[in-house]
Amino acid sequence: MAVPLGVAKAVRAGSRFDLVTTLLILIGYAIPGFVLGVALLVIFGGQLQWFPLRGLTSANWDELSLLGKVVDYLWHIALPVTAMVAGSFAVTAMLTKNAFLEEIRKQYVLTARAKGLSEKQVLYKHVFRNALIPIITGFPAAFIGAFFAGSLLIETLFSLDGLGLLSYESVIRRDYPVVLGSLYLFTLIGLVTKLISDLCYVWVDPRVKFD
Repeated sequence: MAVPLGVAKAVRAGSRFDLVTTLLILIGYAIPGFVLGVALLVIFGGQLQWFPLRGLTSANWDELSLLGKVVDYLWHIALPVTAMVAGSFAVTAMLTKNAFLEEIRKQYVLTARAKGLSEKQVLYKHVFRNALIPIITGFPAAFIGAFFAGSLLIETLFSLDGLGLLSYESVIRRDYPVVLGSLYLFTLIGLVTKLISDLCYVWVDPRVKFD
């Protein structure tokens, strides 16, 4: 969602849409994840009762069909995931906007427009690929920050048995095998996202070679 929003903001730079979405994005970035989680719980879990307040599954989980289990699981994780990714969503959207604005001002874009290409062809055939390079650079940090930074508070708030809470409790209990296992898993996830980022470099920019 962040990348298409960033593209729309770059195309409509300076418009009312750009100003309003920038304000909303900055508010989302400024609010800590656990504070946003409390607000989501109070509004959507307490007052409106659209989402459950705690846990990952409903009491009748075993009685549900496969599709029902998937829907029930997504229903339960909607609020905690929203609270976790709001800050990184803002970073990715603004990074996409700035990358597109920088590319749109370059000479090759004027040449493509002068040749009679439509705005959609200019944006998605020429600009998009070049603008992806800085976005891919910031992807691993945004991914790790979205799902692991502050996860302990979010998991405690929504009563979830997650990696953050498990790591914290194992440190308190001095359960060293679990501490080392969770640290290994976090490190492995970081390395895999870095590897995906490097592979995406080659896909986006053929000039990059890893000989």
